[in-house]
Amino acid sequence: MSTSSWTMLAGGVAGAVLAVFGLVILLTGRAPEPTARAFRNVRDAGFYHFLFGTALGLVVIATSINAPVVTVMITVIAVAMAGTALVRFRPRGRRRPVNR
Repeated sequence: MSTSSWTMLAGGVAGAVLAVFGLVILLTGRAPEPTARAFRNVRDAGFYHFLFGTALGLVVIATSINAPVVTVMITVIAVAMAGTALVRFRPRGRRRPVNR
């Protein structure tokens, strides 16, 4: 197996793990404490991980297809998903209440 194949396999596995992690967060409504602290709410954490994982998986799939138009279309969809995750669901940290 070539270096390129190993890299694609690692990327596909990482994308699948992230997507499943995001789905578990969305379905259970719970996230590990460090993850929950990094986001405004659990829903944002779930969508962030799900969208990034799915986008990474799509890029891996797209690069294995020998049809350039299809590859570009899938990659554009993946970039849009990652962009949505970065803009809409990015980690912001929870606001701490002001002590008065």
